[in-house]
Amino acid sequence: MITLPNVILIMLDSLRRDHVGCYGNNWIKTPNIDALAKEGVIFTNAYPEALPTLPVRRAMHTGMRTFPCRNYKAAKGDVVIIPGWQPIPEEQVTMAEVFRYNGYLTAFFASTHHMFKPSMNYHRGFKVWEWIRGQEADRYQVPFKGDIEDLVNLPCDLAYGCVGHSMKSCLANMQDWRTEEDWFPARTFGKAARWLEQHGKEGPFLLVIDEFDPHEPWNTPRDILELYFDTRSYKGRRIINTHGGAYEFREGELEYTLAQYAGEVTLCDKYVGVLLDKVRELGLWDDTIVALVSDHGHNIMDHGVIHKMPDHMYPELMDLVYMIRSPDGEAAGSECDAYVAHHDLPVTLMEMAGIETPSDLDGKNVWTWATGNKPQTRDYATCMFYPWLWCFDGDYAYMSYLDGTQEKLYDLRNDPEQTTNIADERREVCETMHRRLWDEMGGDPPQYEVMREGHEWYEYPDIYDPTSDAPHKLLKRRRTAK
Repeated sequence: MITLPNVILIMLDSLRRDHVGCYGNNWIKTPNIDALAKEGVIFTNAYPEALPTLPVRRAMHTGMRTFPCRNYKAAKGDVVIIPGWQPIPEEQVTMAEVFRYNGYLTAFFASTHHMFKPSMNYHRGFKVWEWIRGQEADRYQVPFKGDIEDLVNLPCDLAYGCVGHSMKSCLANMQDWRTEEDWFPARTFGKAARWLEQHGKEGPFLLVIDEFDPHEPWNTPRDILELYFDTRSYKGRRIINTHGGAYEFREGELEYTLAQYAGEVTLCDKYVGVLLDKVRELGLWDDTIVALVSDHGHNIMDHGVIHKMPDHMYPELMDLVYMIRSPDGEAAGSECDAYVAHHDLPVTLMEMAGIETPSDLDGKNVWTWATGNKPQTRDYATCMFYPWLWCFDGDYAYMSYLDGTQEKLYDLRNDPEQTTNIADERREVCETMHRRLWDEMGGDPPQYEVMREGHEWYEYPDIYDPTSDAPHKLLKRRRTAK
């Protein structure tokens, strides 16, 4: 009788690769993620293929690319207008459905509220699923009124402050917090650990944990924040309601913001450890595949902007945390430089578990690349954060608007921080990069015109208000030839 391995997939939203110890960070504490990396393989060329949150998860749950974000229709019950930000297409089979069909008990614990909005269906295929409420602008409590900067007396002393957007909603959602156990990582991973206690030995399981932290707003418990910042001497704003794009911090506030983010990374790492310790305690470690990934990073003024901006697909946003651990210890402690993305995860985890994959999936089994059993098949990575395109091949990083204008090109060998745009000097490289992207789109990039009632026409909302109730409509799709 063949014993099928258990599978755990952990997604951490907005976790920057350069903020994790096993990827070279030397000042942020991530001992549990680092320990997992020592037992598995870390992928050093992992990038999203479509951004942001929901386009990533469409690929992760189905093994199908979201790029180039075709057939977009604004979902009822949502105010985020980004092509690719939509439900999983009904004709696509989910990873959870495949595992369930093959006899797995499937469970899903998530605080990423976008997946549970009206019209969304990201829990399809899970026998058990639970939404941990209250993240960001989740419509969980009535938003606060008045000036956010006046709300300095937070209900819980552990919460020293909060940086991000959607403050009127998120602070209202957090108003009943009293101890660290009320924070989202503690709740999300705690519920998954309790489910393991009850059902972990009933047979093979697929357990997916999707924790929205360290996504903004950043509000680290005070004792963890003190690891990175002296709160006693801080004179700046405790609550900073930032907007996307260029933002003017006052003296000391950027350092405070960076410490808040670092603290959230450490908080997430702590509860990753709680879950993985439970797996060991239950005697399941030697029978369990574990994968841990991020969906993207986060801009924190590295290139002059804060929050995720389509025209700022720089390393702080594009570099993924991506690691896989096999229960037999194969390739433990190694690195793989193959180009990998989220749509590879379903194929990889299915085949590692001995499950036959659907034949039409776009993803590849990257474990065979990590172990050297098969040669890697990709020479570069591509991504779309509508309406911007991105291509990376190890020598150059390229960005452009969808129509090929506003090009940015960086020589990674001489300019790894991507500070000097050489697009005008290296036209032949730009043409190669653009052709790669164009070929992947079949020469037919989707272009949309979108508007919200009461607002002017625009093709893409550079800054959106996730608390707004303004209705929006997809009006038409424009086809162009190049």
